[in-house]
Amino acid sequence: MSITAERKTEVITDNARAKGDTGSPEVQVAILTDRINTLTAHFKAHHKDNHSRRGLL
Repeated sequence: MSITAERKTEVITDNARAKGDTGSPEVQVAILTDRINTLTAHFKAHHKDNHSRRGLL
């Protein structure tokens, strides 16, 4: 369910302001957006996974 290290690195390099930038708002929002999109796809396939769904709240 969580994003892989490779995917996270890809998202960081795509949205970083400078080399090594991991804390800017753009990078943080991009990581969270990717995680939300991954979880949305998971919940569409596993609609009874209420435990993970409650973990988002």
